[in-house]
Formats: sequence, structure tokens, C-alpha cells
Amino acid sequence: MSELQGILSTIGNTPLVRLRRLLPGLDAEVLAKLEFFNPGGSIKDRSALSMLADKIHAGELVPGRSTVVESSSGNLALGIAQVCGYFRLRFVCVVDARTTEQNRALLRAHNVEVEVIDRPDPTTGEYLPQRIRRVRELVESIPGAYWPNQYANPLNSRAHERTMGEIVRALAGRVDYLFCAVSSCGTLRGCADYVRRHGLRTRIIAVDAAGSQIFDGQQPRPRLLPGHGASVRPALFDPTAAHDVVHVTDLDCVLACHRLVAREAVLAGGSSGATVAALSAYADRIPAGSSCVLVFPDGGDRYLDTIYSDSWTRRHLGVTRDAARPLDTTGAKL
Repeated sequence: MSELQGILSTIGNTPLVRLRRLLPGLDAEVLAKLEFFNPGGSIKDRSALSMLADKIHAGELVPGRSTVVESSSGNLALGIAQVCGYFRLRFVCVVDARTTEQNRALLRAHNVEVEVIDRPDPTTGEYLPQRIRRVRELVESIPGAYWPNQYANPLNSRAHERTMGEIVRALAGRVDYLFCAVSSCGTLRGCADYVRRHGLRTRIIAVDAAGSQIFDGQQPRPRLLPGHGASVRPALFDPTAAHDVVHVTDLDCVLACHRLVAREAVLAGGSSGATVAALSAYADRIPAGSSCVLVFPDGGDRYLDTIYSDSWTRRHLGVTRDAARPLDTTGAKL
């Protein structure tokens, strides 16, 4: 990939910060890789750039002429929108009814053509199979259209070898545990490939959604939060990539997000909350003095109508923001 310029040059090299107040009883160093510092607001900026840049520079995608088609619940779409906007490529994005109106508005602001799938697959009850079906139809009907296919493209996972490399360099090679939420499996696979290639002892903990098809292998169940878990096991899935798997519910994610705000003043998205919940569930298996890194894929600003809305959490999960706030050592609400 040739040297990047403009907004795309700011992708990557995101901060790694210590979370000293998150789990006071845990005798371990806890750090978060804040991927919402990427210009598009999420870790998916890395994937988007990786899957498109080389094809652009090789002349396979031509500014002003070529079309990119992809399925996304939101974050990858915004990453691709940036790259396509910078290089003047047409972008058609297939989303579904769970994609927030805020994300749809952001895509339209980037001049993306948005198609919304409003009916789930009749067999599985999930939206993803219908989204993929529509992507295939569009690729067949648009001359020369390119489908990055985040679920199977090795360039997706390759982008996250760099993510892991940044973490390792920042901690001088000492990363005992890495907690990583899964969806397309790009981040998990890339981090695992880096760990194996460099002979590191890092134990990778995959954080999957309860009801997801990725590690469970059972019939998928409805999930509320987009971008965490999947109703179809991605082609990038590698059963050997993770040393352990922790499944967390939508409620686990929401409670953890609110505790993260209360204890660390970090407003993070649902997948970030998932890693916090998983760390809490896994804490009794972590030896004293260990270093634990949580990958925070995106921020909470795109979840203001869901995770951070009392009416939404009350309606769907039966909790409010006050109920989610942790207690301090005296029993008072933080």
C-alpha cells in the first residue's frame, strides 16, 4: 500500500489507556485500545482501508467509475464511505432495520446509496442472510462492482495484525490476555495471527454474543445490539484463534457500558461493553500481576438511542441507567 494522505493517514495508532477503576478487586493491569479514535469512529476503518486501498492503487477500482457494494450494520459502512469518498468511488451499502437512523444519516451525509432490508430471513429470522442475498444481486447487476466481503476477505483480518502490533509495541511485548469481541472475526483472526507468528504467550479471549452462531454452533437467537456476534458463521472464523470464549448477553453489554462510564468516564459502544463484561466474568481465572488488554471497537455516541437511553433499556431489558450504575465501597451509587 502506497503512503496514505489526507484523512486516511490518521487511521490506526489509536490510544491504549489504563483503566485503574474498572475492577478495583482485580490484581491485574487493565488497558483499553480505544478504536473510536479512528477518523470514522471505529475499528472498522482499518478493515475498510485494508480491503480497498491496494485495489485502488493497482487500478482495479477506478475513481469516478467503479462501484463498491457491501453489507454492514453501520461501522464498516462508515469506514468504506470515507475511503470511497476520498477516492471518488460510488458506494452502495446494504443495511437492515436494526441500523440506527443516526448511522443511516451519517452514510447519507457521505453520499452513500443506502438500501435497507426490513424483513428478516424467513428461515432463520435474522437479517444477515437477506443482506448478503441483496449484495449478491447488486454485484451481479452493476457492471464491475466490487464486494469487499468483510466476512471472508483475508485483508480484513490482515488489517488487525497491525492493531495487535501496536498493542505489543506499546507494552514492550507483555500482553498476557487480550479480550476481543467477535462479529466478522477480522479482529480476532488478525490478532491471533500476529500472536502466533511472533511466538507470543498472549491468551486471546473471544467475546461472543449469547445467541450468536459464531462459537455456539446452535440455532441463532434474536439479539438487540448490532455489530456483536453473527447469525451466520463467517468464513474468516478460525476455531483455533481463541484460547477461551466468553458469551455475554445484551443486558451484560448494557450494564458494562454504564459501569464503564461511571468508573472511567469512557463512553463506549456495545461491543466494548461486551469485553468489559467478559473480563468481569473471567476475572477469577486471571493470575495476579497479569496485563489484560480490552479492544474497544467503537464509541457510545452512536448508541445514544439504545444503550444510553433509559426508555430503550427499560422497554427491551427492564433496566434503567440508575439501575446499571455500580455501587461504591459504602454502598452508595457512583
